[in-house]
Amino acid sequence: MSFFKKIFSSEKKETLDKGLEKSKTSFFSKLNKAVAGKSKVDDDVLDNLEEVLVTSDVGVNTTLKVIERIEERVARDKYLGTSELNQILREEIAALLSETNSGEDTDYTIPGLPAQDNGKKTPYVLMVVGVNGVGKTTTIGKLAYQFKKKGLKVVLGAADTFRAAAIDQLQVWADRVEVPMIKQAMGSDPASVAFDALQSGVNQDADVIIIDTAGRLHNKVNLMNELSKVKRVMQKVVGDAPHDVLLVLDGSTGQNAFEQAKQFTAATEVTSLAVTKLDGTAKGGVVIGISDQFKIPVKYIGVGEGIEDLQVFNKYEFVDSFFK
Repeated sequence: MSFFKKIFSSEKKETLDKGLEKSKTSFFSKLNKAVAGKSKVDDDVLDNLEEVLVTSDVGVNTTLKVIERIEERVARDKYLGTSELNQILREEIAALLSETNSGEDTDYTIPGLPAQDNGKKTPYVLMVVGVNGVGKTTTIGKLAYQFKKKGLKVVLGAADTFRAAAIDQLQVWADRVEVPMIKQAMGSDPASVAFDALQSGVNQDADVIIIDTAGRLHNKVNLMNELSKVKRVMQKVVGDAPHDVLLVLDGSTGQNAFEQAKQFTAATEVTSLAVTKLDGTAKGGVVIGISDQFKIPVKYIGVGEGIEDLQVFNKYEFVDSFFK
């Protein structure tokens, strides 16, 4: 398909290629075994391919969709050689990702929002959710850096008040990126911190306000109540906040990332996803499955530790790197 001929940003693409190396190597090692000695895509090859996709963390439901699409092509084209299988996989998985608008944008742009009733600029409010340890704070820091690099004024809100380390870690990023951060003492009401952050952001004419939230999943009802309260309180300052609820998932946990996505999407309305730590794992297929199963667009992927290595997700680049 012609979209694979587009020219990608070489530096970004090299980082992506390197970040997905383990996933790609593992996938092709399994795929080569699946088609060994076969020249034609038949039922045996499809059965083996199904196993390859499932064990590559694409997920059962998404795998069945991919297999069904390939079966339709086999029936239509009458003969498909195993040599064509790689290209077909690229095309069908890119088409699947298109159905959730994952990686549609070439950049994550902040929409211009109408001014508030008092005439002040309306900042774009991004609420970030996810369990502890998935790379949530790092993701916020890297986002702040990317927004600031575009000339946007950014304010951070440390509303994960249940761990002193969370506040301290976010402060480190705020200092590194040189953006203001609003915080209170550990144990403070998270909604109160979010309220202060939005008020401060509005007073400073901020373009973007990023609110960190607690990452506890042991009680879904508590999590739901807490996030709902944070939203309600923010809306006292900016009527339609938050404009985006970004769920951060650790790609290296594979199927556990599916479970976290399930829990968070049940607790609050998640509008976008960031999948981190893809560079240290062979479980990169999880991006495909999560995007398909939850019908929530993946906006970012983490493919390295560098400050530039949180990439805006582009499905064509991702599929090209994964099946290269």
